[in-house]
Amino acid sequence: MKAAVKTRIKKAVDVCMTLLLLCLMAYQVTGEVLHEWGGIGMTALLILHHILNFRWYRSLFKGKYTAYRVLTVTVNTLLLLSIGLTAACGMAMSAHAAPFLYGMLPVSFARQVHLAGSFWSFILMGVHLGLHVPAMTAGCRRSGRVRALLGSAAAVAAGIGVWLFHKNGIAAYIFLRIPFAFFDYDKGAVPVFLENLAMLTAFAFIGKEAATLIRGAQSRAEGRKARIAASLTRILAAALIGGAASLPAVRAPGLPSDTASVIPAAALPYSSS
Repeated sequence: MKAAVKTRIKKAVDVCMTLLLLCLMAYQVTGEVLHEWGGIGMTALLILHHILNFRWYRSLFKGKYTAYRVLTVTVNTLLLLSIGLTAACGMAMSAHAAPFLYGMLPVSFARQVHLAGSFWSFILMGVHLGLHVPAMTAGCRRSGRVRALLGSAAAVAAGIGVWLFHKNGIAAYIFLRIPFAFFDYDKGAVPVFLENLAMLTAFAFIGKEAATLIRGAQSRAEGRKARIAASLTRILAAALIGGAASLPAVRAPGLPSDTASVIPAAALPYSSS
Protein backbone atom coordinates (compact mmCIF):
# COMPACT_ATOMS: atom_id res chain seq x y z
CA MET A 1 0.00 0.00 0.00
CA LYS A 2 1.35 3.41 -0.96
CA ALA A 3 2.27 5.70 1.91
CA ALA A 4 -0.07 8.50 0.77
CA VAL A 5 -3.05 6.15 0.51
CA LYS A 6 -2.28 4.57 3.87
CA THR A 7 -2.07 8.01 5.48
CA ARG A 8 -5.48 8.97 4.10
CA ILE A 9 -6.97 5.72 5.36
CA LYS A 10 -5.47 6.33 8.80
CA LYS A 11 -6.97 9.81 8.96
CA ALA A 12 -10.37 8.52 7.82
CA VAL A 13 -10.32 5.79 10.48
CA ASP A 14 -9.34 8.31 13.17
CA VAL A 15 -12.15 10.69 12.17
CA CYS A 16 -14.68 7.84 12.16
CA MET A 17 -13.54 6.67 15.60
CA THR A 18 -13.89 10.18 17.03
CA LEU A 19 -17.38 10.68 15.58
CA LEU A 20 -18.48 7.21 16.68
CA LEU A 21 -17.16 7.87 20.18
CA LEU A 22 -19.39 10.95 20.44
CA CYS A 23 -22.36 8.83 19.33
CA LEU A 24 -21.56 6.09 21.85
CA MET A 25 -21.51 8.62 24.66
CA ALA A 26 -24.99 9.82 23.61
CA TYR A 27 -26.92 6.71 24.64
CA GLN A 28 -30.09 8.68 25.40
CA VAL A 29 -30.10 9.79 21.75
CA THR A 30 -29.06 6.62 19.93
CA GLY A 31 -30.91 4.04 22.03
CA GLU A 32 -29.83 0.57 23.05
CA VAL A 33 -29.69 -1.25 19.70
CA LEU A 34 -27.70 1.40 17.83
CA HIS A 35 -25.50 1.82 20.88
CA GLU A 36 -24.55 -1.85 20.88
CA TRP A 37 -23.85 -2.02 17.15
CA GLY A 38 -21.90 1.23 17.41
CA GLY A 39 -19.79 -0.42 20.05
CA ILE A 40 -19.10 -3.35 17.73
CA GLY A 41 -18.14 -0.85 15.04
CA MET A 42 -15.80 0.96 17.39
CA THR A 43 -14.12 -2.32 18.30
CA ALA A 44 -13.59 -3.10 14.59
CA LEU A 45 -12.20 0.39 13.92
CA LEU A 46 -9.87 0.07 16.92
CA ILE A 47 -8.46 -3.19 15.55
CA LEU A 48 -8.02 -1.61 12.10
CA HIS A 49 -6.38 1.45 13.68
CA HIS A 50 -3.76 -0.70 15.39
CA ILE A 51 -3.13 -2.77 12.26
CA LEU A 52 -2.49 0.41 10.29
CA ASN A 53 -0.18 1.69 13.03
CA PHE A 54 1.64 -1.58 13.66
CA ARG A 55 5.01 0.12 13.08
CA TRP A 56 4.44 1.99 16.35
CA TYR A 57 4.65 -1.30 18.24
CA ARG A 58 7.86 -2.25 16.44
CA SER A 59 9.47 1.02 17.52
CA LEU A 60 8.58 0.72 21.22
CA PHE A 61 11.94 -0.76 22.18
CA LYS A 62 13.99 1.45 19.89
CA GLY A 63 15.34 4.95 20.35
CA LYS A 64 15.48 7.30 23.30
CA TYR A 65 12.51 7.83 25.61
CA THR A 66 11.96 11.54 26.09
CA ALA A 67 9.35 12.88 28.51
CA TYR A 68 6.96 13.44 25.59
CA ARG A 69 7.43 9.90 24.32
CA VAL A 70 6.88 8.43 27.80
CA LEU A 71 3.64 10.40 28.08
CA THR A 72 2.33 9.34 24.66
CA VAL A 73 3.18 5.67 25.21
CA THR A 74 1.53 5.74 28.64
CA VAL A 75 -1.65 7.38 27.35
CA ASN A 76 -1.83 5.07 24.32
CA THR A 77 -1.37 1.97 26.48
CA LEU A 78 -3.99 3.04 29.02
CA LEU A 79 -6.40 3.94 26.21
CA LEU A 80 -6.00 0.53 24.58
CA LEU A 81 -6.55 -1.27 27.90
CA SER A 82 -9.52 0.94 28.79
CA ILE A 83 -11.33 0.49 25.47
CA GLY A 84 -10.55 -3.23 25.42
CA LEU A 85 -11.95 -3.74 28.93
CA THR A 86 -14.97 -1.54 28.19
CA ALA A 87 -15.71 -3.54 25.03
CA ALA A 88 -15.37 -6.88 26.81
CA CYS A 89 -17.67 -5.81 29.64
CA GLY A 90 -20.18 -4.37 27.20
CA MET A 91 -20.32 -7.56 25.17
CA ALA A 92 -20.83 -9.51 28.39
CA MET A 93 -24.12 -7.61 28.75
CA SER A 94 -25.15 -7.52 25.09
CA ALA A 95 -28.79 -8.23 24.30
CA HIS A 96 -28.74 -7.40 20.57
CA ALA A 97 -25.36 -7.27 18.82
CA ALA A 98 -23.69 -10.23 20.57
CA PRO A 99 -26.25 -11.97 22.80
CA PHE A 100 -24.24 -15.21 22.68
CA LEU A 101 -21.57 -13.48 24.78
CA TYR A 102 -23.98 -12.43 27.50
CA GLY A 103 -22.76 -13.56 30.90
CA MET A 104 -19.16 -14.30 29.88
CA LEU A 105 -18.31 -12.00 32.79
CA PRO A 106 -20.40 -11.47 35.96
CA VAL A 107 -23.01 -8.92 34.89
CA SER A 108 -22.82 -6.84 38.09
CA PHE A 109 -19.04 -6.57 37.67
CA ALA A 110 -19.35 -5.83 33.94
CA ARG A 111 -21.85 -3.01 34.55
CA GLN A 112 -19.68 -1.06 36.96
CA VAL A 113 -16.43 -1.58 35.04
CA HIS A 114 -18.13 -0.74 31.75
CA LEU A 115 -19.48 2.52 33.16
CA ALA A 116 -16.13 3.62 34.52
CA GLY A 117 -14.20 2.32 31.53
CA SER A 118 -16.36 4.11 29.00
CA PHE A 119 -15.66 7.49 30.60
CA TRP A 120 -11.97 6.70 31.06
CA SER A 121 -11.83 5.80 27.37
CA PHE A 122 -13.55 9.09 26.53
CA ILE A 123 -11.06 11.06 28.64
CA LEU A 124 -8.00 9.24 27.33
CA MET A 125 -9.19 9.53 23.73
CA GLY A 126 -9.39 13.29 24.15
CA VAL A 127 -5.90 13.46 25.66
CA HIS A 128 -4.60 11.15 22.91
CA LEU A 129 -6.00 13.46 20.23
CA GLY A 130 -4.58 16.54 21.92
CA LEU A 131 -1.08 15.10 22.25
CA HIS A 132 -0.86 14.88 18.46
CA VAL A 133 -2.15 18.40 17.73
CA PRO A 134 1.28 20.16 17.93
CA ALA A 135 2.81 17.67 15.49
CA MET A 136 -0.17 17.88 13.10
CA THR A 137 -0.13 21.70 13.05
CA ALA A 138 3.66 22.17 13.04
CA GLY A 139 3.72 23.04 9.34
CA CYS A 140 0.80 25.49 9.49
CA ARG A 141 1.74 29.13 9.17
CA ARG A 142 -0.42 31.48 11.20
CA SER A 143 0.04 35.04 12.35
CA GLY A 144 0.47 35.79 16.03
CA ARG A 145 -3.04 37.26 16.19
CA VAL A 146 -4.63 34.16 14.65
CA ARG A 147 -2.73 31.89 17.05
CA ALA A 148 -3.87 34.02 19.99
CA LEU A 149 -7.52 33.90 18.84
CA LEU A 150 -7.44 30.14 18.30
CA GLY A 151 -5.75 29.61 21.65
CA SER A 152 -8.32 31.78 23.41
CA ALA A 153 -11.20 29.93 21.74
CA ALA A 154 -9.69 26.59 22.76
CA ALA A 155 -9.32 27.77 26.36
CA VAL A 156 -12.95 28.92 26.51
CA ALA A 157 -14.18 25.63 25.00
CA ALA A 158 -12.03 23.67 27.44
CA GLY A 159 -13.35 25.70 30.37
CA ILE A 160 -16.92 24.92 29.30
CA GLY A 161 -15.98 21.26 29.00
CA VAL A 162 -14.53 21.25 32.53
CA TRP A 163 -17.75 22.80 33.83
CA LEU A 164 -19.87 20.16 32.05
CA PHE A 165 -17.64 17.41 33.44
CA HIS A 166 -18.37 18.71 36.94
CA LYS A 167 -22.04 19.43 36.25
CA ASN A 168 -22.70 15.90 34.97
CA GLY A 169 -20.95 14.28 37.93
CA ILE A 170 -18.59 12.23 35.77
CA ALA A 171 -15.93 12.01 38.48
CA ALA A 172 -18.33 9.79 40.44
CA TYR A 173 -18.55 7.42 37.47
CA ILE A 174 -14.86 7.05 36.74
CA PHE A 175 -14.05 6.30 40.39
CA LEU A 176 -16.85 3.70 40.71
CA ARG A 177 -18.85 5.71 43.24
CA ILE A 178 -22.11 5.28 41.30
CA PRO A 179 -23.14 2.00 39.62
CA PHE A 180 -25.76 3.60 37.36
CA ALA A 181 -25.65 6.22 34.62
CA PHE A 182 -27.95 9.26 34.88
CA PHE A 183 -29.29 10.75 31.65
CA ASP A 184 -31.66 13.59 30.86
CA TYR A 185 -34.00 12.12 28.22
CA ASP A 186 -35.71 15.49 27.78
CA LYS A 187 -32.52 16.99 26.37
CA GLY A 188 -32.36 17.16 22.57
CA ALA A 189 -29.79 15.44 20.39
CA VAL A 190 -27.94 18.65 19.48
CA PRO A 191 -27.29 19.76 23.10
CA VAL A 192 -26.19 16.23 24.01
CA PHE A 193 -23.65 16.04 21.19
CA LEU A 194 -22.42 19.58 21.83
CA GLU A 195 -21.88 18.82 25.51
CA ASN A 196 -19.95 15.65 24.69
CA LEU A 197 -17.91 17.54 22.11
CA ALA A 198 -17.09 20.27 24.65
CA MET A 199 -15.91 17.70 27.20
CA LEU A 200 -13.84 15.87 24.58
CA THR A 201 -12.36 19.25 23.59
CA ALA A 202 -11.41 19.90 27.22
CA PHE A 203 -9.37 16.70 27.41
CA ALA A 204 -7.86 17.30 23.99
CA PHE A 205 -6.89 20.75 25.26
CA ILE A 206 -5.17 19.15 28.26
CA GLY A 207 -3.25 16.79 25.98
CA LYS A 208 -2.29 19.56 23.58
CA GLU A 209 -1.05 21.90 26.28
CA ALA A 210 0.85 19.06 28.00
CA ALA A 211 2.60 18.34 24.71
CA THR A 212 3.36 22.03 24.20
CA LEU A 213 4.84 22.40 27.70
CA ILE A 214 6.95 19.24 27.51
CA ARG A 215 8.25 20.00 24.04
CA GLY A 216 8.88 23.61 25.01
CA ALA A 217 10.86 22.55 28.07
CA GLN A 218 13.01 20.23 25.96
CA SER A 219 13.49 22.67 23.10
CA ARG A 220 16.23 25.26 22.78
CA ALA A 221 14.57 27.07 19.91
CA GLU A 222 14.07 30.81 19.98
CA GLY A 223 10.77 31.88 21.51
CA ARG A 224 10.26 28.74 23.60
CA LYS A 225 9.75 30.75 26.81
CA ALA A 226 7.01 32.77 25.13
CA ARG A 227 5.26 29.58 23.96
CA ILE A 228 5.46 28.08 27.46
CA ALA A 229 4.08 31.27 28.99
CA ALA A 230 1.24 31.36 26.47
CA SER A 231 0.41 27.72 27.20
CA LEU A 232 0.33 28.31 30.95
CA THR A 233 -1.90 31.35 30.39
CA ARG A 234 -4.37 29.27 28.35
CA ILE A 235 -4.42 26.55 31.02
CA LEU A 236 -5.08 29.11 33.74
CA ALA A 237 -7.85 30.72 31.70
CA ALA A 238 -9.56 27.37 31.07
CA ALA A 239 -9.30 26.44 34.76
CA LEU A 240 -10.76 29.78 35.85
CA ILE A 241 -13.65 29.54 33.37
CA GLY A 242 -14.46 25.97 34.37
CA GLY A 243 -14.10 26.68 38.08
CA ALA A 244 -16.16 29.87 38.01
CA ALA A 245 -18.97 28.19 36.06
CA SER A 246 -19.00 25.26 38.49
CA LEU A 247 -19.30 27.34 41.66
CA PRO A 248 -23.07 28.08 41.45
CA ALA A 249 -23.90 24.39 41.03
CA VAL A 250 -25.26 23.08 44.33
CA ARG A 251 -26.23 19.42 44.32
CA ALA A 252 -25.80 16.13 46.11
CA PRO A 253 -22.19 14.88 45.83
CA GLY A 254 -21.62 12.68 42.79
CA LEU A 255 -25.02 13.23 41.17
CA PRO A 256 -25.63 15.18 37.94
CA SER A 257 -27.45 18.44 38.63
CA ASP A 258 -30.02 17.97 35.87
CA THR A 259 -30.78 14.28 36.34
CA ALA A 260 -34.10 13.33 34.80
CA SER A 261 -33.78 9.58 34.44
CA VAL A 262 -31.80 6.67 35.77
CA ILE A 263 -30.60 3.81 33.59
CA PRO A 264 -28.26 0.90 34.29
CA ALA A 265 -24.53 1.53 33.96
CA ALA A 266 -24.59 -0.94 31.09
CA ALA A 267 -26.17 1.69 28.90
CA LEU A 268 -22.88 3.20 27.80
CA PRO A 269 -20.43 2.38 25.00
CA TYR A 270 -20.63 -1.21 23.74
CA SER A 271 -23.42 -2.52 25.92
CA SER A 272 -26.94 -2.98 27.10
CA SER A 273 -28.42 -4.75 30.05
